[in-house]
Amino acid sequence: MTNSISAAETGKPDMIWGILMLICGFLAIAVPLASSIGVAIVIGWLLLISAVWHLLFGFRSGSGIGGFLWQLLLAIVYGAAGLMILLYPLAGLAWLTLVLATFLLIEAALEFVLYFNIRRRVNAGWVLFDAIITLLLGILIWARWPFSSVWAIGTLIGVSLIFSGISRLMLSSAVSRATASATRPAV
Repeated sequence: MTNSISAAETGKPDMIWGILMLICGFLAIAVPLASSIGVAIVIGWLLLISAVWHLLFGFRSGSGIGGFLWQLLLAIVYGAAGLMILLYPLAGLAWLTLVLATFLLIEAALEFVLYFNIRRRVNAGWVLFDAIITLLLGILIWARWPFSSVWAIGTLIGVSLIFSGISRLMLSSAVSRATASATRPAV
């Protein structure tokens, strides 16, 4: 009795993807400025693409304040922001880092509120722990701004890629084990 198992069933593509994510994550942490600038450039292009979409949508939406004029104004704002980030990526990176720090501080405040609302539940302490770590990270980035722009975004992207790679590897190994046990002949 032969079983033909495809690569997709054994989790090999996910394993390869997980390894690539790990490598990219370590590279992003090793050269955080380059990876941060890369993120800023991608955001700049996304803003430019959004500007074009707003402009195209404006032509289709008709005239008036809610139509073409509004979409034209949005296209100008998106286009200007995208061009500024692409032309001056370090300045764009500094502003993106400031937005990130502000986001983390607001997120931490909301997590503290959530914790105080659920503090009597089992494992609510994890929400408090998350709030404290998020607050400390936000303060660290904010207090060192604009110098934190050199490392913050690239390092966070790198850490995210590493954890995504680990989770992808763990899932693919679980699929491989399940597939292997399912294809073993019964004794």
